[in-house]
Amino acid sequence: MLRTKELPEGVIRSNPDMKTDTTVSPCQGPINNLPLGASLYATFLCILFGANPTAIKISLEGFGIFTVAGLRFSIAALALILWAALTRRPLALKSKKQVLQMGKLALIFITQITCFYTGLSKTTASHGTLIANLLPFIVLILAHFYIPGDRITMKKSIGIVFGFSGVLCLLLDQGGFSGEIHRGDFFVFVAVSLWGCNAVYLKRIIADYHAVQVTVYPMLFSIPFFFMAGWFWDAPMVGTIDTSVFLSILYQSLVTAAYGFISWNLMLQKFGATAMHTFVFIMPVSGVFFGVSLLGEPLTAALIMSIILIATGIMVVHLHLPRQKKQALPMVKQ
Repeated sequence: MLRTKELPEGVIRSNPDMKTDTTVSPCQGPINNLPLGASLYATFLCILFGANPTAIKISLEGFGIFTVAGLRFSIAALALILWAALTRRPLALKSKKQVLQMGKLALIFITQITCFYTGLSKTTASHGTLIANLLPFIVLILAHFYIPGDRITMKKSIGIVFGFSGVLCLLLDQGGFSGEIHRGDFFVFVAVSLWGCNAVYLKRIIADYHAVQVTVYPMLFSIPFFFMAGWFWDAPMVGTIDTSVFLSILYQSLVTAAYGFISWNLMLQKFGATAMHTFVFIMPVSGVFFGVSLLGEPLTAALIMSIILIATGIMVVHLHLPRQKKQALPMVKQ
């Protein structure tokens, strides 16, 4: 493993097994010792994260792709900055080098979000959710080659096979879908691959950052681009805005990007990454549930098989890990 200095609580490193980035978390007990209340709350958070692609689909009915992204991350960044100020979390960057590193993360972030929102505008929320949950498998593969000591084990290999088999099932998911759906799937897959690159790059530079810094700065750097791109390419920037569109914007920004980030990282600090990430298999299940129930998307046999395979792959990777302290990165949902 990389040799790093001891870090104070709240400063983050990265972990290739993570869904994304989270704070360094002192494990206070094994998975089986997670209290019932904490287990229910972790389940609740994963359900919230799983519903995010459905919220994005709804918001795209009233705003253009880039405008939605600009609005979402403007509100989320403001909420996180206020929280950081109230709780005295560090926000200021210490050097020009850190500014440049955050700029690189922002470039990946902009491309990643552009592909993700473009994909969701063409595919279903169910497909988008399932493909997005390939992230831990992509991170495992990239970390194997680019992070010293993060090797793919037999158990991880089995999980990866399950995960990608689930996505292959989506290619068989006809359900009355047009070729546009599969083009959207491709954009989402590109976005998730970039997300994986972002996570691995973050792991290499992260030792002196706090979770809120690497979450807020890519948002701040990206906001001007999203609004300028919306001005030129969204047709239109603003369409018909009703209650559902308005609430979906608030959901993406305040519920998942702000409240979800804060809650997940506080839980990580208390219970550890190993315990918390046994619940991430809930995300693809809840994502499909909301897509079907709220948007009326068809629940096909191929979709059900995809859910089973991807959720199984996630569980194989995360369950029954060695009882050791896990390093983690901030939970940031697309």
